Amino acid sequence: MKLTNKISWLMGRVQKSLFPHLDECFDTPPTEQEKRLVSILEIVQVEKYVSNRTTYQWRGRKPLDRQSLARAFVAKTLYRIPTTSDLIRTLQATKNLRRICGFSAMGEIPSESTFSRAFAEFAASELATQAHDSLVQEYLADELLGHISRDSTAIVGREKPAKKVKEPKKPRKRGRPAKGEKREPAPLKRLDRQVALSAEDAVLELPTLCDRGTKKNAKGYKTSWNGYKLHLDINDTGFPISALVTSASIHDSQVAIPLIKQSSSKVNYLYDLMDAAYDAKRINETSRQFGHVPIIDKNARGREVIPMAPHEAERYKTRSIVEWANGRLKEDFGASNVMVKGHCKVTQHLMFGVIVLFADQLMRLL
Repeated sequence: MKLTNKISWLMGRVQKSLFPHLDECFDTPPTEQEKRLVSILEIVQVEKYVSNRTTYQWRGRKPLDRQSLARAFVAKTLYRIPTTSDLIRTLQATKNLRRICGFSAMGEIPSESTFSRAFAEFAASELATQAHDSLVQEYLADELLGHISRDSTAIVGREKPAKKVKEPKKPRKRGRPAKGEKREPAPLKRLDRQVALSAEDAVLELPTLCDRGTKKNAKGYKTSWNGYKLHLDINDTGFPISALVTSASIHDSQVAIPLIKQSSSKVNYLYDLMDAAYDAKRINETSRQFGHVPIIDKNARGREVIPMAPHEAERYKTRSIVEWANGRLKEDFGASNVMVKGHCKVTQHLMFGVIVLFADQLMRLL
């Protein structure tokens, strides 16, 4: 089934079957924002990925329904609610929202500590990442995509940057080795190692601790922050295909090969669009190895640069879609307001924004 047909069928089912049912069940008609939340929850179906490991045992209290908590975190992202305590107050004050999330009575809304424990469980099981992978598989795996635009954005953290531990460098002798002398080969650079690694192993090699990053903004000025980087692959219609969270200090080029391998395993696409930060031989070769055409802005490195061919320059213009996606994640879906600490929880927080962005883009296509 074509993507547009899938979306039309899904939204038709929501509008014809689900919305009339809500009007019957709710005391007051749902608002447009509540209908939007219902549609996003129906697309994402985040409750399907709640781990079954949290089961009732004979010791301790019976855990509350984690599926309702997962839906509440999606609502928190869509409604741009900054903290868990604010989420609880909003659920208590809004009956329709409470029932959409799955809490039939006000007394069923758990405490803030329960929300925090559930979020930690979701982060450990990579719940939002599973939901995102499933969305890409469901709606885009059978499509032929044109361009994948790749870039990163700064994520400000609320934790102290980790202290860097410098590894002592082994002194290497200069000149040619003497006759019969054996020297250890120079260690491979990260890009060289990534070429032979799988996507999963290449991702595991990336640093993930909170540290300090520096990057030039759109006006060419350097900005610094403590926290992380969110690396995104976005297609022409604004769907996030792959997302990785790394330390803020890592250079963008170090994440390109893992992203190429991840996105290539999920969807079929033709072109890789990247800015001058990704101008490296290994990245170019890897893109071509997977059957793509790399269009990468040239890094001058103090030399004269040959401009892009006119047809490449025209295609490169579509790379602005990744800047738009980064902006939406920060302005609309909580990426600029990270209240949790640690790479695992920060990734979970950002991935909730990614799946809401994906579902919102599906609805925008109509």
